[in-house]
Order: sequence, then structure tokens, then C-alpha cells
Amino acid sequence: MDKYIQAPLSKADIDSLEAGDYVYISGTIFVARDAAHKRMFEAIQKKESIPMEFKNQIIYYMGPSPAREGRAIGSAGPTTASRMDKYTPLFLDMGLKGMIGKGKRTKEVQEAIVRNGAVYFAAVGGAGALLSQKIVSSEVIAYDGLGAEAIRKLEVEYFPAVVVIDSKGNNLYETAVKEYCT
Repeated sequence: MDKYIQAPLSKADIDSLEAGDYVYISGTIFVARDAAHKRMFEAIQKKESIPMEFKNQIIYYMGPSPAREGRAIGSAGPTTASRMDKYTPLFLDMGLKGMIGKGKRTKEVQEAIVRNGAVYFAAVGGAGALLSQKIVSSEVIAYDGLGAEAIRKLEVEYFPAVVVIDSKGNNLYETAVKEYCT
């Protein structure tokens, strides 16, 4: 089923999502990858401030290519989500409600998604040029020295994704295999 949701995420939107739903996200989302996750995680451990508020936010695991003239961003395809899994449960416990990436998540992340009423979306790998067309603006907000791994604030309109793990723990990667085998 196609659904249109607004970011930051509301509880009502999260509760309405089911594994397998096609969603179109509009609003503000953030970009952070491995190096940014590590820096934020270490800052939290040291009781230091971090450059973004997690509450109800979505983080897109992506490292953009340089923007062409007249574009907000270059190619913007997802990166493998499991590389962030050692940091994700803490971020979810701090209020993060959505993640966009590609690939499977660990059991610990899946449990944290359910515990915190969050959701994991997949974006289509290999479609970065098309996905970038749904990004209206891009601004580096922290860790500029990390280059493509800096934290960015994006404004998106109808950014396409698929719900992989919903807030109830249903996992499309598991149910699709079972469905295929029957």
C-alpha cells in the first residue's frame, strides 16, 4: 500500500506503517554514516552534546556525491545499514524514530525498533541519481571535515522508500522469503 508521511515522524504515522508498505516521505531528514555515527556515539558516552536532536527524526544512511550545478545534491543512494548497527540501539533509545538504508539489521537493532516504536525503511540501491531528484535542499550541519560523511540536513519531497521493519517487529526481509517459498 502506498502511504504519504511527513518527517519528523509522528506516532500515528509510525503506527500506521506495515512491513512492505511503499512510502513517500516529505519534510526534514538527516544524513549520517559510519564516521558521524561513531563521533556522536563517543560524544554521548562522554556526556558531550551532539549536533542533532534524535527525537522523532529519520536518519538516512547515505554519502552523497558532489552536486551538479543547479541541483541540491549529487547522487544520493543508500549505504548498507548494518555498518551503523553498533550505534543504532542507543540512538533509538534517545528518540530516533526512523532509518533509511539498505540491507538487513541485527537482532539488537530489530529489538530496539520494537522497544522504541520506530521503523526501518529501505531505499533502492543503485538508484541514487533518481533519489537525488526528491531532495529539495541539502545543508551540512556538523562534522564538515568528514566530507561525504558529514551530517546533513535534507528537505525531501515524496522521497520513496519501503518499510522493511515496522514498529511491531514485522520484517519484510523475513516474510518475503517465507512467502516466496510457499
